[in-house]
Amino acid sequence: MSKTTGTVSMGVKAPIIKEGDNLTEIVVESVLAAARENNSPLRDRDVVAVKESIAARAQGNYASVQDIADDIKSKFPCDAEIGVIFPILSRNRFAVVLRGIAMSAKKIYLMLSYPSDEVGNALITTEQLMESGVNPYVDVLSEARFRELFGYEKHIFTGVDYIDYYKEIVIEAGAEIEVIFANNPTAILKYTKDVICSDIHTRKLTKEKLTKADAFRVCGLENILSRSVNGSGFNPEYGVLGFNKATESRIKLFPRDCKTLVTDIAAEFYERTGKRVEVMVYGDGAFKDPVGFIWELADPVVSPAFTSGLTGTTNELKIKYLTDNEFSDLSGDELREAILNKIKEKKADLKGDMASQGTTPRFLTDLLGSLADLTSGSGDKGTPIVLIQGYFDNYSN
Repeated sequence: MSKTTGTVSMGVKAPIIKEGDNLTEIVVESVLAAARENNSPLRDRDVVAVKESIAARAQGNYASVQDIADDIKSKFPCDAEIGVIFPILSRNRFAVVLRGIAMSAKKIYLMLSYPSDEVGNALITTEQLMESGVNPYVDVLSEARFRELFGYEKHIFTGVDYIDYYKEIVIEAGAEIEVIFANNPTAILKYTKDVICSDIHTRKLTKEKLTKADAFRVCGLENILSRSVNGSGFNPEYGVLGFNKATESRIKLFPRDCKTLVTDIAAEFYERTGKRVEVMVYGDGAFKDPVGFIWELADPVVSPAFTSGLTGTTNELKIKYLTDNEFSDLSGDELREAILNKIKEKKADLKGDMASQGTTPRFLTDLLGSLADLTSGSGDKGTPIVLIQGYFDNYSN
């Protein structure tokens, strides 16, 4: 850490990654080249973050719509009428899986949460909901009633009417569809007892509620492609959760076995530089957009794997709290020295200490992954690797 610089997050350009590439070698070479170019030599506890998409691509962790359909057929009867509940509204994150489900079913009962999906994509605004007099905790709406109340709203950023979009996908796949709107998962049981829970972070509770309410077959997205089908890719822990659309008929799954990858990368950095670099694989960050109210995290976790030095939460003192309270009578060099000493002497665990309030006590990997996701972006920046330096430094270093 220099006298004038704190944490620095640097997007690192890399070659276009393809299946079978040696990702460990590519990551290490790319980071070392960027460090040389920017005169930023690696230090102990620097963090190298690797985008989940290139990890999955190097693994070849892909599957087709037909693979999805075949897995669904193994879990539900032929010509089943399946309830698909609480999907997020996304062309990239759900549409392809919906196509596979529809290919395996006679009819889909698509139950959407309202006013928004789980990650904040809105069907309608909160103001519209309040003006309608509808109780979202109780009321179940048909599509006709929903349209009567709220019309044909399009997504603020994508310009897509997701109700019509999802209906078109199901019909094109050869199934019937009925769309309903509810926030209680057991509402689907009026239509069918065979259910696919499509929510991400609330999936465990949703499945428990359905099971207790005597649903017959209950499956989550984490149960689809949790094993290879027709030689496909798979993810034993997350299934199709965290997938991204590769083509209209093919998906790239969340990467698997990433602990080996981060361990190998860290070992190679130590071999090449003698520095103990922390390494993580990251996906979506965990932050909320203040305009569209979208919570970014459509992946099941921010980081599926990381080295041991990234375990735990932040443990920081709030400098402005110390300045305004404990050291309010000090100024200048005397104030600076008092704060430096306070930081140097801080406890290993500040939980419950008022001097740490407001310091965002979140898991390190959620904070670092969010920083890396914002740095790398999701489009054409071409920086799927992020080098974060100085993150574990503080004012006293």
